[in-house]
Order: sequence, then C-alpha cells, then structure tokens
Amino acid sequence: MDFIAQLWMPILVSAVLVFVASSLIHMVFKWHNADYHKLANEDEVRAVLRAGSPTPAEYVIPHCADMKQMKNPEFVKKFEEGPVAMLTLRAPGPPKMGGALGLWFAYTVLIGAIAAYIAQKTLIGPVNFLQVCRVVGTLTFVAYVGGSVQSGIWMGKPWGSVAKDVLDGAIYATLTAVTFAWLWPH
Repeated sequence: MDFIAQLWMPILVSAVLVFVASSLIHMVFKWHNADYHKLANEDEVRAVLRAGSPTPAEYVIPHCADMKQMKNPEFVKKFEEGPVAMLTLRAPGPPKMGGALGLWFAYTVLIGAIAAYIAQKTLIGPVNFLQVCRVVGTLTFVAYVGGSVQSGIWMGKPWGSVAKDVLDGAIYATLTAVTFAWLWPH
C-alpha cells in the first residue's frame, strides 16, 4: 500500500477534477440529454409495467431462457415484429442523486488508486511528465470507457451515445493523467 502513501494527492485531486468535469458535462453542457428519448405512449407503457408488478432488475424483451428457443419460428417472429428491448427497472421513487454522486466519486477514487498502483509499479526511476501521462491516461481511459463500449456491443446502446461516453472518458483520462504527472513524486 506504499503507492497510497506516495500518490494519495494525485488520486484525490484527479477524482475531484473528474467529478467536477462530469458535473459540468451532465448539468451545464448537457450533451447527453439528447441520448434519452420519451415513448409516445409513456403513460400506457408505465401502466402495463406497473400492472405486472416487476421487481427492480434487468429485463429482456422478448425473453429467451434457452438459446434453443431461437429455433422456434414463433419465438423468432417476436424478434422480427419487435420491440426488442433491454429494460432496467429501478425501485419506485425519485432518483437518489446523493447516493449516486457519492458512488460516482468513490468510483473515480478507485480508478485513480488502481492507476496509481500500476503506474508506481511500472514507472521506475526518474520519469518525465509524458511517461506518467501515457501510463495513467491509458489506464484511466480504458476504465472510464470500457463499460460503455460493451453496452454498445451487447446491449444495443446507440453508437452515438457510446461516442459521447468515449469523449467523456477521454476528458476524464486526460484530467487524471495530467494531474498525476503534475503531482508525481520526484
């Protein structure tokens, strides 16, 4: 855990900078607002979902419990007719932003700590600004972007939304890399 003792400052400063940048992206610039659409019949869909009393979970429509079903013409027809959806249902009630923001900040600290650990173990001897940026930037870019790309591949997240997430990740990785390089112990 010596990496924490040596690199606690860039871990925390980069987490704060990423938190502020993400807040600006989502609350000031709002470039993700167009990624979320409203169903024309939202109230009817809500009523149907409520009538089924689903628990908070991830759902797939149409649901395929066994890949053998994919050979069944009636089941294939459901896919062809649509809709085909991945649906995440949360517990009823207003979003709890405080908890989500707290978890997001903890996540940024965790990413910084992992980057600190790997950077400290790989950057041996005297290092320069760009060497620190290269290692920390690459690690944190993958951490911030990977989940969104997987969602594009497997969950059907629109690629335009994924592209915005990649841009967010590039901003967060750049902030983290520059912070680490600036505060790297010499």
